[in-house]
Amino acid sequence: MEMADRTVAPKAHVLAEGSRRIVESGWFGMAVFGVIIANAAVLGVETYSGAVERWHTELKTLEHVFLAVFTVEILLRAVAHADRPRDFLRDPWNLFDVAVVVLAFLPIARENATVLRLLRLARVLRAARFLPQVRIVLAAIGKSIPGMLSFVLVGTLLLYVYAMVGWVFFADDDPEHYGSIGRAVLTLFLLITLDGLGDAVRAGLEISRWTIVYFGSFVLFGSFVLVNLLIGVVINSLEEARQMESTPAGRPPAAPAGPGGEVLLGGEVLRDRVETARRALDELQSALDAADGTCVCGAVEGRREPQMTGVSSG
Repeated sequence: MEMADRTVAPKAHVLAEGSRRIVESGWFGMAVFGVIIANAAVLGVETYSGAVERWHTELKTLEHVFLAVFTVEILLRAVAHADRPRDFLRDPWNLFDVAVVVLAFLPIARENATVLRLLRLARVLRAARFLPQVRIVLAAIGKSIPGMLSFVLVGTLLLYVYAMVGWVFFADDDPEHYGSIGRAVLTLFLLITLDGLGDAVRAGLEISRWTIVYFGSFVLFGSFVLVNLLIGVVINSLEEARQMESTPAGRPPAAPAGPGGEVLLGGEVLRDRVETARRALDELQSALDAADGTCVCGAVEGRREPQMTGVSSG
């Protein structure tokens, strides 16, 4: 049994190495990217009813060819991770590719034209796998979601407060825009984009001169502060995604440097270094104790030797 396992393991390793060389080659990536672009072009052609009626058989054949190519690609990528299957499952792009291909074989997708079109459209998103810059942007969007949630909460609170103030002061004079909390929120949400700000300010000045303070403060907090905060969150996430993309797989990212150039280490790294230093100190202490014991024994023997010599001479 053990010999069988030993025989299977080298075979899996050799098979994975061969598949890995194919998958990581430049021509393989370009070929798959070309098939994805061709798939997108065919989807565009199918939006024209005349083309579908004329080339119905050819388009169906191309769809089967695309599905076969994508299936072979996924199988090659899976075989390339035969010696380390967990790494294949840890990559979200692999999971996305498997889902898109496997769902296309399900009966619900084959029988429902809308679902099948959506799955074929999802294949176009796979082009981001072969475009590093697009991959970085998508990763940055995913990392910025927690920050965006905080932005949405703060923005919702700001809109609600200003909408209530607008409803209190402008509901009677401008019911079209501030007649209810919903209309007031919609009006202010459009003002965040500065669309129609001039008309809103002129209409407000006809009601009262103090409306300039209302609109000015809202534009300051809504359009400038909040939008700049959102931009800051996205830029920070973009930088983190760029660092992740530049870090080789399986290698931990480099520790950040402090203002004076010193390296700022994480908790686990610090604990490892402290433990290493502690073991080194223990070994040094043991060596010193051993050296002290040797010196003491040498000194005692040195003292005893003259005494014995003196006795013999006497």
